[in-house]
Amino acid sequence: QVQLVESGGGLVQAGGSLRLSCAASGRTFSRYTMGWFRQAPGKEREFVAAMTWSDTTVYTDSVKGRFTISRDNAKNTVYLQMNSLKFEDTAVYYCAAADSEYNIIWQRIYGYWGQGTQVTVSS
Repeated sequence: QVQLVESGGGLVQAGGSLRLSCAASGRTFSRYTMGWFRQAPGKEREFVAAMTWSDTTVYTDSVKGRFTISRDNAKNTVYLQMNSLKFEDTAVYYCAAADSEYNIIWQRIYGYWGQGTQVTVSS
């Protein structure tokens, strides 16, 4: 069982930066694929970024070059550094964990989800 708690969301001006954190419980954090997803108002939840236990990373096209996912296994924490934020990045951001390193952009492989943290980018 894994419990996930996100933090770091807030209000930022366009062009600014935020770093989201996701703290995970459990002793096997290092063996999980960790993902970030987001849901904007009136839209479906979508994939943002993921990192496997072997440090393979994947990003959705719209955030490449601006967002960076990283993990600290000693702290059971995964991060999402978000730079050059745009109005369209406004969403609730969710952290998720999966015990697979395949198809990591698919929501259905993630069995554990956090409650989400709001990111609002003002234009």
